[in-house]
Amino acid sequence: MKLWVLVLIFAPSVFMCGQDAPTSKMHFVLEKNVPVSMRDGMVLRADVMRPVEAGKFPVLVYRTPYGKDAAEQQYTTFKHAAERGYAVVIQDVRGRHHSDGDFRPYENEGLDGYDTIEWAAAQPWSNGDVGTFGLSYPGAVQWLAAVQSPPHLQAMVPAMTFSTPQNFFYAGGTWDMSWIDWIWDNIAWDTRAKKNLPGPRTYREALAAWKEEGPKMLDTLPLLDVKPLQQAAPYYFDWLQHPPEDPWWNWSELRDKYPRTHAAVLNLSAWYDDNYGPEGATTNFTGLLQAMKAEKDPRTHLLLGPWVHGVDNTEKTRSGEREFGPTAAIDYDEVVLRWMDHYLKHIDNGVDHEKPVRYFVMGRNQWRDADQWPPAARTTPAFLAPGTGSTSAGRLQTTPFDNPDSFSEFVSDPANPVVNSYDSSGAHDYRRLADRDDVLTFDSALLQEDTEITGPITARIFVSCDCRDFDLWTRLLDVSPDGTAINLMSPGLDVLRASYRDLSRGRQLLSPGTIYELKLENLITSNVFLQGHRIRLQISASFTPNFSRNLQSGKSEVNSVEMKKAHIRVFHDAKHLSQVVLPIIPVVR
Repeated sequence: MKLWVLVLIFAPSVFMCGQDAPTSKMHFVLEKNVPVSMRDGMVLRADVMRPVEAGKFPVLVYRTPYGKDAAEQQYTTFKHAAERGYAVVIQDVRGRHHSDGDFRPYENEGLDGYDTIEWAAAQPWSNGDVGTFGLSYPGAVQWLAAVQSPPHLQAMVPAMTFSTPQNFFYAGGTWDMSWIDWIWDNIAWDTRAKKNLPGPRTYREALAAWKEEGPKMLDTLPLLDVKPLQQAAPYYFDWLQHPPEDPWWNWSELRDKYPRTHAAVLNLSAWYDDNYGPEGATTNFTGLLQAMKAEKDPRTHLLLGPWVHGVDNTEKTRSGEREFGPTAAIDYDEVVLRWMDHYLKHIDNGVDHEKPVRYFVMGRNQWRDADQWPPAARTTPAFLAPGTGSTSAGRLQTTPFDNPDSFSEFVSDPANPVVNSYDSSGAHDYRRLADRDDVLTFDSALLQEDTEITGPITARIFVSCDCRDFDLWTRLLDVSPDGTAINLMSPGLDVLRASYRDLSRGRQLLSPGTIYELKLENLITSNVFLQGHRIRLQISASFTPNFSRNLQSGKSEVNSVEMKKAHIRVFHDAKHLSQVVLPIIPVVR
């Protein structure tokens, strides 16, 4: 039988655990709440799972804010690793559950991760070779530790995580509102219980209270006035005080630190992961390749599937309303442990002979291996053009529209924003957005043959506004013959705040009536648009509640409530060739 033990004291305890598979003879030792001292004297606690046989083993480190006890019940990777001859360290991060200290998300994970890795390497049951794994927050902590260059870190599998705070806390200059939900559901209730604060003090209570409190918090302006989190999550309000260009965020910036990473890295993410996921994986992969270009084997791979966020979702074949077939699922545990077997145990299992890139092509519903990311493609612009008399929708066409004075216009009202009608990630039917007056729709002609788009997508949109600022959303959709319009990525990759059109120069408000070119470069997918389908580009100035509303008054939603309706023009004339640049892959017949 499986033995799960809830330990209510902090003293280390040792259990002998047998496995339920009749063919398995492996047993493991489970040591609970082992103290691990950090360099500042703070004590974090971990469970250590290791083979019962005497000896020294390679070590896998998993660090989480969600509770190590819960992780051991939810995930099978730990048991499978111990059965495979690894020692596994499962640790509550600073300030969470059994570990001491105050929790400030991500901020201490670099040094704490380093210290935990080096502690694990020095234990009598360790052979000194350490790997890390985990998804989401447990993926982020790996990167934050790796760029501190712990000497004994040999391999890592960070999954569905970020590359930069500018596409993690923010996206295109807009604030990611999902932090409210994340803190409320996962963090705040435990903090209230520990500090005797008012409000929900269990996970169940938090979920029940969210039904009433959640919509109110997401609708609150200014953002600094979200009172239900002020006592339980003071760090959230510290974050809001730092705009995306603030050097304060450098502690969580990875893109300039890849040369500090010396481990073998398998980057794993998904097309429908949270907005930062696929961009994080591809950016980290290409950044590592550049940093390791002098090495014969850069020891970094990229794996991109069709899933939504979460370990459990990698074994599913459906994301939202889209079914991808039985080959879409992977065995997450096997993917992780196969990587570790090669780079920690030095098993010749073929990992180093495989192509470094593996991605799932949606629509075709098949995996593809490649030597590089992005794969070689024919960059093809699709130009925006006005609709004909028979339809209100604009057109996406292969040739520029040469009318000398052509634009489409809509009115954006922050008090009545475009709302995402789906509260779950994944592929959904957004055809109804085309009925809104504050959404512009541009459709291609019916495709005469299957058309594959794989890789980064760039939208270059020429705009003007009678306001000081607005957000530009450019959603790419796959439209079926029955009118179903399916999104190809999660919200956030497809937005740019106009005042952050050049983030390196900070916030630059608009001059009303002036035409600006806005370039969105984070869109990314791999999808075959089937014959008879259309490619759709939808443009709006809001998409709530996923990201914060631009007030359009020139004031920040962080500390203001002053809103302004705005007339926004999208130009598609001979001098202003608004377009979306598509990486088209030749279809193999």
